[in-house]
This record gives sequence, C-alpha cells and structure tokens, in this order.
Amino acid sequence: MKTSLSKNQYKKGIYLILFLGILICIWDLGSTGLVDETPPLFAAASRAMSETGNWLTPRVNGLNRFDKPPLIYWLMGIFYSLPKNNLWDPLGTWSARLPSALSTVAVMLVLGDTLMKWPSQFIVFPRRTAVVGAIAFAISPLVIIWSRIAVSDALLCSTLGISLILGWRSYANNKNKTWWLSWIILGLAVLVKGPVALVLAAMTYIIFGCIQRDCITLFKRIRPLKGVFITLIVSIPWYIAELFTEGKPFWDSFFGYHNFQRLTSVVNSHSQPWWFFVMMLLIASLPFTPFLITSIGQFFYTAFNFNSSYLIRPSQSLLTFSGSWMLSVFLLFTFAATKLPSYWMPATPAAAIMIALAANDTRNNKYKSASYIFLFLSMLSLAVILSLPGLWIFLIEDPEMPNLSYELLESGLYLRAAICFYITAFITLYFIFKPKVRSLFFIQVPLILFQFFVMLPLWKLSDTLRQEPLRKVSQELLVQQNNNEPIAMVGIRKPSIHFYTNKIILYESNDVVALVNLSDRLRLEVREKWLDSKTILPSESDTLLLIIDNKTSSYEHWQELKPEIIGNFGIYNIWRLKTKDLEDRAISLKLKGVLPDWQEHKDERF
Repeated sequence: MKTSLSKNQYKKGIYLILFLGILICIWDLGSTGLVDETPPLFAAASRAMSETGNWLTPRVNGLNRFDKPPLIYWLMGIFYSLPKNNLWDPLGTWSARLPSALSTVAVMLVLGDTLMKWPSQFIVFPRRTAVVGAIAFAISPLVIIWSRIAVSDALLCSTLGISLILGWRSYANNKNKTWWLSWIILGLAVLVKGPVALVLAAMTYIIFGCIQRDCITLFKRIRPLKGVFITLIVSIPWYIAELFTEGKPFWDSFFGYHNFQRLTSVVNSHSQPWWFFVMMLLIASLPFTPFLITSIGQFFYTAFNFNSSYLIRPSQSLLTFSGSWMLSVFLLFTFAATKLPSYWMPATPAAAIMIALAANDTRNNKYKSASYIFLFLSMLSLAVILSLPGLWIFLIEDPEMPNLSYELLESGLYLRAAICFYITAFITLYFIFKPKVRSLFFIQVPLILFQFFVMLPLWKLSDTLRQEPLRKVSQELLVQQNNNEPIAMVGIRKPSIHFYTNKIILYESNDVVALVNLSDRLRLEVREKWLDSKTILPSESDTLLLIIDNKTSSYEHWQELKPEIIGNFGIYNIWRLKTKDLEDRAISLKLKGVLPDWQEHKDERF
C-alpha cells in the first residue's frame, strides 16, 4: 500500500515543515526577556565567553559553572559575538534562545524527511504522515516551551534525536554510506549534557536489536565500535582540557554532582514518585496521546510476539525503533532518583513518530475511531472549562505576579484559547462521522493558531508582570551604583539581575542566617572579576545596593536598618544600606547563636 513520492511532492513537504517550524519556534522569539532562574545563567555564561574570549570554562557571576558541557554556551556565544548584537537583540534573548529554536526546527525536518523516505507499508500518504509527525513533535507541551527558552534541553533532544534517527536509517538502508554521521552528532550530544546521551543511545540500540531479533545486522550496519570511537574523538577533548585546567572542582561538580548524584540521589528537592514519567508520557503528547497509546500497544505486541514469521524488515522497523527509543528514556529516568519534566524531552521525537504512524495507518480503524472520540471529548471539555473562567482563574496564585488572575481576565486570552479548542473539537467531531477523509493535520491547524493567538501573548503578559520589573531594577542599579558599590539580592533571587546589569550580584535567602552571610561575604568573599576591576573592592565600600522583595522586607531582622529607598518596582525594592549598619545587625545575631554558612553553599548555582 506504500505510495512513493515524486521529487516535487517531497520538496513541498519539506518546505511546509520548514515554514511551520519557523512560525512555531522562531517567530517573535526575542520580544520578551529571559525567564528566571536557569535561562539567565546559560545566557550570562555564553555572553561572558563572547566578551572575555575564554571559550573553555563557562562562568557566571564571577564563578565557574560546571553543570553542563560547553556546546550550548558556544552556540549562544556565537550569536552574542555577531556584530551590533545589542541593536538587533536588545533584550539578549534572540542570541540565547536561537540554539533551542533552531535545533527544534532541525528535528522537525529530519522527522519529516525520514517519514517521507521510509513510510510504513500501511501508510498511503507519506507526505501527510511526515507533516503530522513534525507538527506533533513541535506542538508537544514540552517542546513548545523548551524550544523557546534558553536552556540545553532542546539541543540535547535535537542532537540525540537526529543521531538516533540517522542510526536507524543506516540500519534500514544497507547502501547507506553515511553511518558515521550519526556518531558525530552523538558526540555533539555528549557535549550538550554529558555521558547520558551515550547511555541513552546504547540502551536504544540494545533494546531495539533484541526486539528486532536482528542484532548482528544492526551492529554490522551502525558499526558501534567505530562509532563510539568517533563520538569520543568529537566530545572528549573538551573534557580532558577542562579537567586539566580546573582539576578536582570540575570532576566533583560535573561528574560527581550533576551526573552521578542526580542519578543516585535527589538533587534540589526534585523528587517524584516512580510513575512520574508515565504521567509525563501522557502529558507531553497531548492532545494526541490516544494515538501514542495505540502505537505503544503495537510496539509491545511486536516485542512479545516470538513467532519467527512476524519478523519485520529493517526498512519497516521505524515503529519498533521509536518504541525502543522511548522505552530507553523511560527506564533510565524512572530509575534515576532526581526527576524533572525536561528529562522526558529526548523521548518526544520518538513519540511524534509513533503518533504519526498510528494516525495514518490504514489498519486499526477501530482504535483510530476511539482515539478521535477521546480527542473530541478532551478538547470539548477543555474549551468548556476555559469558557467559564470564574471556576478556575482565581485559583491561580503567584507571589511574583499577584495580579495575574485579573490581568488574564482583562486580556481575554482565556476566551481565545477556548475558541481554538472549540474549533479543534468540532473538526474532530466531523472526522468521527467521516472516517474516509480523516487527517490529523486539519486538527493540528487550530492548535498552531493557539500558539500565535494565545501562547505568544501569554508569554508577553507574563514578561510584563514578572520580568519587566526586574529589567527596570537592573537599569536603576546601573544608574545608582557608585564606584563599584557592591550589589546584593535577598529573598526572591533572580539571576536575570546579573544578566541585565552584567555585574556581580551576591544572592542570599530571606532568613536570619542570610543576613549574617551577606555581612560576612561583603568583608571576606573575593571573586576574580572584582580583582580585575580598577575600582575598590566590596570590602572597601561603606555602602551597598540591596534588592529586597516586599515579603522579605517585612521580616523583623531586615527592618530598622535605616535604608535609603532608591526605588520600588513591582514587588521589588532597591535600598542603599550602610555596610556598618548591616554588620552591627549581623554581630547582634551572631551573639544570639546565628552562625554564617555561606562557605558551605554550592556557589556555582548563582
């Protein structure tokens, strides 16, 4: 039943995917500021590389940042190095977000190309299947968020995903001479997040080979021994150079804390139940989860069917490979102690392939009908709930955006969202009664419109309420700072203050220990950037600028410090304090038994 595509049809499919990728991932990307807390750390480290010329070790706020390898920083840094960057990227967000956005578009193109060139034998319309798969990936709730923020997860998803797809293509086509390319890209994945990429690739190939019952052919075509050597040639030089330069702190932080400890123990309170990634599997593929479940059922039927006559040809094994890929991500991170939603990102391309194959398979019409019915009911329910904001909108509470509920009501975004979901529901209802003309693409169109008419305005509203006050704080700090006067932020801690001011910021929490810590750090702490400065050290300054939020300023130990009020910006206040007054308060707290603990902190976080 396979229908071959002409060259012209293939080009139209690729161009459509590229166009949609640019619209979904790149359009209006730089119109809002960076979202705290992690993106400003990536952006600041990348900009520092561009400014200092030190492209080896990422540094943020005057400290080494060993949590991720350098590829994401290099890519962001290249954009920050482009001429007139401050003119075409005034908020610094184009440069920081483009690597994530472009990498997502790259996955869409590889998915589309693969599904058009290697459609299942039960697929009649390969181009439609390819477009559906690419869009299903791009509008995944996880992908649509992480592809537009300045972190490394989308880049890992891209490099690992493209590597695995190219590896499968080497297996599917015995005349493929570019098997080495998948291993080069896997090396780049290792430069994005470390050895986890190599572990996931190995698990995927082993599980797939066992299920396919064709390990010998698989290993012969993907050449894992030579391939791993290529991957190490690409990735390991930076690790050796960094270890040689930074020594034990790099080893302990990157390999000990950010890799081994995250796998074996809970880090930063990111503990979740064992079934967390079952939930993520269901959420990350919405609203097309029923089609994914159908594909998962087909995958497990293949995995546990030991009838030799049921063996699948390499060129028809994409569903089995995608299932093995998704299972590898599920197993690794389910058994890891630390669990985060972004850990599911590497599985999203595999899930998109499985959705596209299930939605366009000419078999299993009964299961497809059930999937369309579920899709209709879920979209209709969501639309009805959004149409009744009184039921839910005032349940939204965010201390950093206290007026968010009222702003949402006034904006009417909830009504736009409801309209998009009503349209999706009624298109789905039409296909329930007209199964011969079904196409998931027409259901995806209003969901793409949702991105433009709801998600992007929502990003801007959130930026206005949450991030714009921080940009104003940063501007005022630059105006008010006298002769390298130290700057600190207590209570709510926002790395974007460091990014927008490009100054070293001392971050502390809001308790009594934080006050003692801050006083001690002003006297004792020394950072490299301070030593490079031609002005006075913080320990030599009689005053400091303090950013403090309303809640923190109400605590007794932060009161009666006789601050000079510089300004108020949303929930944030800028004070100028005399360091002597702060030190006197710290001494009184020490006499009551409050001891500083700042030297025990993991300073690289801020």
